[in-house]
Amino acid sequence: MLPSVFVTLAAATLASAHTIITYPGWRGDNLITNETFPYGMQWMYPCGGMGVTTNRTYWPINGGAIALQPGWFQGHATAFLYMNMGFGTGGPDGGPINMSFPMVAPFQILGPSKNPYPGTVCLPQVSPPPNITINVGDNATIQVVELAVHGASLFSCVDITFVEPHDERLARVNETNCFNSTDIGFADLYTITTKAIGSTANATTSGAGAIADLRSSSSWASWLGYVPILVGGVWYLL
Repeated sequence: MLPSVFVTLAAATLASAHTIITYPGWRGDNLITNETFPYGMQWMYPCGGMGVTTNRTYWPINGGAIALQPGWFQGHATAFLYMNMGFGTGGPDGGPINMSFPMVAPFQILGPSKNPYPGTVCLPQVSPPPNITINVGDNATIQVVELAVHGASLFSCVDITFVEPHDERLARVNETNCFNSTDIGFADLYTITTKAIGSTANATTSGAGAIADLRSSSSWASWLGYVPILVGGVWYLL
């Protein structure tokens, strides 16, 4: 799987593409919408409906670059990205049975508008998951997940074989296949605890917190199992 092939493919399918792994490779073109996949293939866990490739990509045993085009998903100015790894070929699709080993902390990408993402993202040095024993020649799969603001996920994968860092079979990483476009920004993700485990305090997040605050604002009704709604200064029980 040559990265240049997928760069060319990506350029040719910008109108309909979602996530394309441009380095170190890609399982294959799953930018398909038809009668079998009316919503497209990339929504399918774990690898966008694609089975394991027979033409694996070589990747350094101490980690390497991962580059992608985050997609042309109109209407969403931001998205979350996850990069995971699975090991072996014992899964139902011929790939790993477990894809839940994070390689990096999830992060957010920021688009210039709600129009489709126009650029490329590259992490030049991504390490394998910690506390996992890896040997040269082992097979694994890198999974990239793009989470849209409405909760839907896009899945793409590349199947790899680990080699020594200076193996001549490794595709070279340079400014043509690993770069970050100036029109895509990044943001770290973090959490703020609004209700500790075992606490009776109300949540303060939007949505869940609004319901919790609403229930607590009329405790005389909440114990009945009703949801009180305030309309025009009058409480109604639903």
